[in-house]
Amino acid sequence: MSDIIILANFCFDFSENDNGRFLYLANMLAKKHNVEIITSDFYHTEKRMRKKAAAKWPFKITFLHELGYSRNVCLKRFYSHYVWGKNVKACLEKRKKPDVIYCAVPSLSAPLAAAKYCEKRGIRFIIDVQDLWPEAFQMVVNIPVISDIAFLPFRKMADGIYKRADAVCAVSQTYVDRALRLNRKCDHGESVFLGTNLETFDTNAANNSVSRDAEDELRLAYCGTLGSSYDLTCVIDALYIVKKKGVQPPKFIVMGDGPDMERFRKYSAEKGVDAEFVGRVPYDKMCGILKSCDITVNPITTGAAQSIINKHADYAASGLPVLNTQESKEYRRLVKNYRMGFNCKNGDAEDLAEKMTRLIGDPQLRKEMGKNARRCAEELFDRSNSYLRIINLIEKE
Repeated sequence: MSDIIILANFCFDFSENDNGRFLYLANMLAKKHNVEIITSDFYHTEKRMRKKAAAKWPFKITFLHELGYSRNVCLKRFYSHYVWGKNVKACLEKRKKPDVIYCAVPSLSAPLAAAKYCEKRGIRFIIDVQDLWPEAFQMVVNIPVISDIAFLPFRKMADGIYKRADAVCAVSQTYVDRALRLNRKCDHGESVFLGTNLETFDTNAANNSVSRDAEDELRLAYCGTLGSSYDLTCVIDALYIVKKKGVQPPKFIVMGDGPDMERFRKYSAEKGVDAEFVGRVPYDKMCGILKSCDITVNPITTGAAQSIINKHADYAASGLPVLNTQESKEYRRLVKNYRMGFNCKNGDAEDLAEKMTRLIGDPQLRKEMGKNARRCAEELFDRSNSYLRIINLIEKE
């Protein structure tokens, strides 16, 4: 039995509906090991301080103080992560020596402190790369030369974490490759998609089913953040184009919240697009709403650093075809190879509208592509199988 720390800044709410990667891993590991999740007392998703874990779990949860922030990209956020990193360092210094630290990256200050702590004491340090920092921030604050200089300290921090890792895991092969460019300890890394538990998804969808009349209009689903990385404007423009061409467009069902929610809502109204913004919904209800739709859309802005993300698993699990504008080569290959939807030109509403129209007019094509999407979920996104590779990585002596 090993003593394992899971260090993760951005955990969800630890409720019974929490579909987070680290809660799932902790549950699996706690069957054989002593497990402690060390996370922040600031809940990033809702930009508020946590109260306590919303359910009882067979492992320890330690909340360390973070200042908090109101926007995803702001100076206060960087300082907040710096403070949390200092608190993580102090916590590790006081705690008894663990056997393994499994560390989510980002953020950066705490993982770097953990990497140095493990290096000094001969503790196995495994990273799980969830996103690329500072690359993701530079997409938002992209000022030639100035941004490169401003983010250089963060790049050095990330490089310092990558090179110290004894093992590398990531949510996509793209992120694995980024870490391995700096790492000389590992021959290869493990690419394990965020995924979802298909049995849980199916149960949630069945228990929260949404009734539809046969004559109802089609529904186009989006779930996720409503922010600068997600090009819902292009989707709204595409729906407007479809309507102008005399085709009945699907109703746009938008699940999620974020800083641009009102802007997207206002824009859809200006364009006369039938869009329903349902806000952030619990995961179990999201499964039901998503399953009731006909097509999904994955509209990510040009230059985005994201690769394989949460919504890809849920979209595939729903058994619906996807319209994808994301430039990630890794995800575009999945869409093409599984023939589970259409890859569209990034930011091109005309191209998105043309491929949307093909799906609208061909129920059999929607059905076939939906079956292929579900097959992709079963083969690549089902946590009950894929996460065993992470467990094996952690338990490896």
